[in-house]
Amino acid sequence: MARPRISLLVSGLSRIFGNDLGRVVELARIAEDAGIDQIALPDHVAMGPHVERYPYGRYPLPLEEPYLEPLTTLAAMAGATCRVRLGTGVLIAPLRQPVVLAKTLATLDVVSGGRVDLGVGVGWQKEEFEACGVPFEERWSRLDDGLRACRALWLSEAPASFSSPSVSFERLWSLPRPLQPGGIPIWFGVAPSPRNARRIAELGVGWMPMPLPSDELAAGAERIRAAFAAAGRDPDELQVRANARPVTDADGRPDLEATLEGLPELARAGASSVSFPLGYFARGFDDVAPLLERLGKAGD
Repeated sequence: MARPRISLLVSGLSRIFGNDLGRVVELARIAEDAGIDQIALPDHVAMGPHVERYPYGRYPLPLEEPYLEPLTTLAAMAGATCRVRLGTGVLIAPLRQPVVLAKTLATLDVVSGGRVDLGVGVGWQKEEFEACGVPFEERWSRLDDGLRACRALWLSEAPASFSSPSVSFERLWSLPRPLQPGGIPIWFGVAPSPRNARRIAELGVGWMPMPLPSDELAAGAERIRAAFAAAGRDPDELQVRANARPVTDADGRPDLEATLEGLPELARAGASSVSFPLGYFARGFDDVAPLLERLGKAGD
């Protein structure tokens, strides 16, 4: 059984970088040198005050925590690296105008040499959608419409045309296209419902669930593989990026070695890669290099 690839979720920016957030570019170089397979950035355009609505328990960060715009930041990282893959985890895609999003992603893929992974979701904050002028109630339909529009611009023979309730265009040339065959790989950070399984089978290559017990991770992956088969796709094409299950020591501090011991179980449950949150395992920038060196070895 192959060891899962290692993905680094760049979180906890204020504690690690202080006011010098530009050092995330240095982080990318360190990650590449250490052998990390992927860097992933989370996304919030803006934060509203109602974090009690966070659907996954207690919101883990203060409202004052900064969020760098992912695609801008990944472009800077692309210029500082040559191998490590550059991902979002997740980009709240319905907040972006699809034609502009398609152009931005295609450009990033070209300048990075074909290293972009697009992880998408729909978010959970109504205030964030309202501030961007996007109806919160339409977030799922706009996700589908937007991604289909992106794929039309990336994969159709130019000029491309597309029609949907929220985005339509006729005879557009939008070049360059992504370098990666089949367009930019799309990963979905969604629950493994039957509808989402069909969504991933139609538009995606990967699934990025919230932390799940092994049996639920395996069952969700199997449901999505079945949807792949029903759509005429090879179920073995599905990629799954699971979350590392942090283990703490007797003093309540993160125990990286004990956490790494859980990788084989995640792989048996179907994980092809495992995401480690930087902000959980690193208390400051001095922790970054030794942490990433150890994670890189874990992926060998």
